[in-house]
Amino acid sequence: MIVFTFPGQGSQKPGMGEAWRDHPSWELVDEASSVAERDLARLLLEADADELKATHNAQLATFLTSLVVLDAVERVGVEPAATAGHSLGEYTALVASGALSLDDGVRLVAERGEAMLEAATTQTGTMAAVLGLDDGDVEIACARVDGDVWVANYNAPGQVVVAGSPDAVAEAADVAKAMGAKKVMPMAVSGAFHTPFMAPARERLRKAVGAAELRAPDVPVYANVDALAHGDGDEWPGLLGAQLCSPVRWRQSLHHLADAGATVFVELGPGNVLTGMAKRTVSGATTLSVSVPDDLDKLLATLATPSAASAGVHEGEHLFATERVVVSPAAGVFAPAADVDAGTEVTPGSVLGLVGDQEVRSPFAGTVMGMLAVDGERVSVSQPIAWLRTS
Repeated sequence: MIVFTFPGQGSQKPGMGEAWRDHPSWELVDEASSVAERDLARLLLEADADELKATHNAQLATFLTSLVVLDAVERVGVEPAATAGHSLGEYTALVASGALSLDDGVRLVAERGEAMLEAATTQTGTMAAVLGLDDGDVEIACARVDGDVWVANYNAPGQVVVAGSPDAVAEAADVAKAMGAKKVMPMAVSGAFHTPFMAPARERLRKAVGAAELRAPDVPVYANVDALAHGDGDEWPGLLGAQLCSPVRWRQSLHHLADAGATVFVELGPGNVLTGMAKRTVSGATTLSVSVPDDLDKLLATLATPSAASAGVHEGEHLFATERVVVSPAAGVFAPAADVDAGTEVTPGSVLGLVGDQEVRSPFAGTVMGMLAVDGERVSVSQPIAWLRTS
């Protein structure tokens, strides 16, 4: 069982889109820029660290980079059995699952970033990571402080984030150290996210969520609020609203995913923070991250190993590093090209068939090893159509 996980704010870095600008998946950046009415390509290519630290920029940049990576992974034929995202990454997970369209996702993330920035400006807050202390002890440390400080993230065993007013967070850090914490690390953030300090942002976000269409996901999405799988689109407006003021239960989500049979955790997007958390939390799991195009071959090579195969990799995912899957650009009825079959040599742009009136073109040069969709089959967006061995 393969799970796609998506990072949140803090994983962004300058130039994180550079490796993808010549990849076919970069087309999503133009589409998202049109929806957001912003030059998001500049944000991914040229923005410096200070500009990317701003909450509204960090969230859009991380969300969009993760979607570019997701699209590239889908193009090589790897699909998840479940998705989950850390904080902001939950929106990416909803788009990946089909519960949220790209357009609605961009609009919601843009509004979320602006709302959280406004809330952080209204009430000063900060966050700190407490290392080497059990969850319950960190909760006690917060409770012992006569001020506004709460647990904001349960990330991994011995890694809990607290948030609140600067004075209260500093006092909680001292209490945690006295209780045996190995280290308390202040975080370079502009607010106390996932605490009651974000209540104004929640009210603003609710209006935006109400205007979006949230459908039943194609695969289960595990929510931050309760760490459980949710397959009903009607549940997500409430979950997304509650998420802003509730702790991210990431460690619990990883445990519930493992209990459901997840054995391969693939982080899609900038950085590898979630990969490290999964490695620390789920014993024996296969963990890896995809953040640049070269990682696609590593992903396919990993999934082709016996350990990954025994973990329940789906048909079409046992691919060598020289193999690729061409996926459908749309939903509809598939009709193969008359001159394409196993053994056919193709070049980039070759038409392999039609889905409705849209052409299915190969992004790769190589040999067709087999067709994965048959004439007259109704296919979905990104469903594998053909299997190629690249030149």
